[in-house]
Amino acid sequence: MLKELHLRSVGPSAQFDVEFADRVNIFTGDNGLGKSFLLDVAWWVLTGNWVEQIAYPQRNTEQHPEIISQIETKYGLKDYQSGFNFSEQQWLKNQLPPELNEVVIFVRVDGSFSVFDPLRSRESAYNFTTDTLWNGLKFKRKVICNGIIQDWGTWQNKPQKSPFQILSNVIKKLAPHPDEWIEIGEPTRVSVDDVRDIPTINLPYGNIPITQASAGMKRILGLAYLLVWTWYEHLKAAELTQQEPMNQIVLLIDEIESHLHPRWQRVILPSVLSVINDVLQDMPFVTTPPIFIPYRIENIQQNMKIQTLVTTHSPLVLASLEPLFDEDKDKLFLFEMQGKDVELNEIFWTKQGDTVGWLTSEIFGLKQARSQESEIAIEAAEAWMRHNDMSDFPEHLKTQSQIHQELLKLLPGHDPFSPRWIETAERINSG
Repeated sequence: MLKELHLRSVGPSAQFDVEFADRVNIFTGDNGLGKSFLLDVAWWVLTGNWVEQIAYPQRNTEQHPEIISQIETKYGLKDYQSGFNFSEQQWLKNQLPPELNEVVIFVRVDGSFSVFDPLRSRESAYNFTTDTLWNGLKFKRKVICNGIIQDWGTWQNKPQKSPFQILSNVIKKLAPHPDEWIEIGEPTRVSVDDVRDIPTINLPYGNIPITQASAGMKRILGLAYLLVWTWYEHLKAAELTQQEPMNQIVLLIDEIESHLHPRWQRVILPSVLSVINDVLQDMPFVTTPPIFIPYRIENIQQNMKIQTLVTTHSPLVLASLEPLFDEDKDKLFLFEMQGKDVELNEIFWTKQGDTVGWLTSEIFGLKQARSQESEIAIEAAEAWMRHNDMSDFPEHLKTQSQIHQELLKLLPGHDPFSPRWIETAERINSG
């Protein structure tokens, strides 16, 4: 579990300092300020692997670039420090000690995934493109993962259907609304060019092969499969190596709302947090043939710690956390510009009530949750009602008549500002 991260002369700011919460960490802020970058560095700190390219330090800086972290291990908190080797253009290898005790899953915004499982490999992570997630991942003639299409079908046809039943339950729970349910259907042949039977899902409007699902639906199905597959294979690795399963999972999700309709945005994060616990609790740990294991899987499950680092631009995602946000376990962070510098600050959690409240909060910083043109027209109306100087407003918003016509064009009849404008304008004109 990641406790602290301190960056010096690397990334968009000269200095970042983060103390993470134990459960949910939400990162918000404008594009280009460092949210995805922070997840990339957190992934490297926890796994010793970069997903694509490394995080290069800033140029022409007087401060020596450093990545400093604190991680919770089996035997307490451990501090790690890495500097940048300019001659070799790489960070000093982040050595993973044997006491690390966590599985790490990285859900990226482009639909790809990465998994780090120390029981399977401590040297490298498994990086899935959308293609390898669906069709299988191989390395040096070894099959790392069969892929969602083959595993789904195999699990569905097994007499002992534990992974399949868990996958089915996870998919059901990730559905956005009771009226938009998702159930697993029977596999079907789709094309003469593909001899595989493709898994299908039943939706309110009918049955479709998963290969023909929408981008948002595929991301949800991929996430459901990856959660089940990761823990299933982790338990298999524990059986084969006769080691204890890990008791910590760190889940990194970049732009959790990506491709998702607002209905789905409103439930996705609470649903993910819920299904992770379901996967851990429901997955059986059975050895065949029986071997002596000096622990019980129930103890591992009961003591499991799940930490999430999530980036989002969605007010609905933040609104969805209001019923379950715990200030002792969760934190909200904001990337923002201060002059020419980027700062990362923890924000005091305050319920905003609805998406309008979130949009106009310090998190998103909008003056109004309307179109930009409507906002300017209302500001002009406010200025006119207060007899303020109108010189800074556009030429078509200088007089009462012009402002009135613009408001009629932009605002719906039920907009709460309309009655106030009409009443005030009539009073000023009559007075």
